[in-house]
Amino acid sequence: MTRRPGKGRRQIALKDRLTPVLISLVSVVVVFGAIAYFVGSAEQWPRIQNQFFSFEAMLEAAPGVAGGFLVSLQIWLISLVCIGIWALVLAIFRAMSGPWFAPLRVFAIVYVDLFRGLPALLLVLLFGFGIPALNLPGLPKEGLFWGGVALILSYSAYATEVYRSGIEAVHEGQGMAAKALGLTQWQTLRYAILPQALRNVVPAMLNLVVALQKDVALLSVLGVRDAVREAQIYTARTFNYSSLVVAAILFLLATIPLARLTDHLQRRDRARRLQGAR
Repeated sequence: MTRRPGKGRRQIALKDRLTPVLISLVSVVVVFGAIAYFVGSAEQWPRIQNQFFSFEAMLEAAPGVAGGFLVSLQIWLISLVCIGIWALVLAIFRAMSGPWFAPLRVFAIVYVDLFRGLPALLLVLLFGFGIPALNLPGLPKEGLFWGGVALILSYSAYATEVYRSGIEAVHEGQGMAAKALGLTQWQTLRYAILPQALRNVVPAMLNLVVALQKDVALLSVLGVRDAVREAQIYTARTFNYSSLVVAAILFLLATIPLARLTDHLQRRDRARRLQGAR
């Protein structure tokens, strides 16, 4: 006969669950309250508050900054698709074995070493100002286009390495079993390796998605009227920096949900791996 837990035991269990939550809430309130008091007690805080956190200025700047933010989101989404495809192609080049595929492997290695070793801002400046100045026939001359190309090339190098780590994480026995069944190298990659590799890299790839969403703001140095550029235009016109805070809020609204989704997928992936190890 199973004994039901008594009232006293249930109260102890409830207390054990609530105590850490209450301690966490109190500590958060104390720490952030102390920071707010420290900042608010500064002598120059009223002037800074008027310059950076003016509600009226935020309302006035919001439509223009929001319009620029939509431009940022469009660039971000198009870049994501291009990076996902191009990086996967490069990772496949890197994974192909055999002497006939040596040029592809060398190309992928040189590409990753080159574009991963250069700052994204430098690439944006070189591509955004340099290539349009060449006046090459048949190619776009807009800085927006070439700035986007620079971001795609830069982030594809990082994404290629993420894909490669996922491919190498698949147990060698999977490939050997596929070859034993008579599958070619491409069929082994297509049907045995890549489905598992892509599932493995989802959390890491989402980190790049979040980073790219922020780095789209680099295109503002080319004069692209994204959220940051629109905020700068408002600041130059009114000498008030509240528009920059509006742009920051919009970026946070976009990146925080993605960051929480990344954390959730990482926890689920860790739990899946632990179950598989048992």
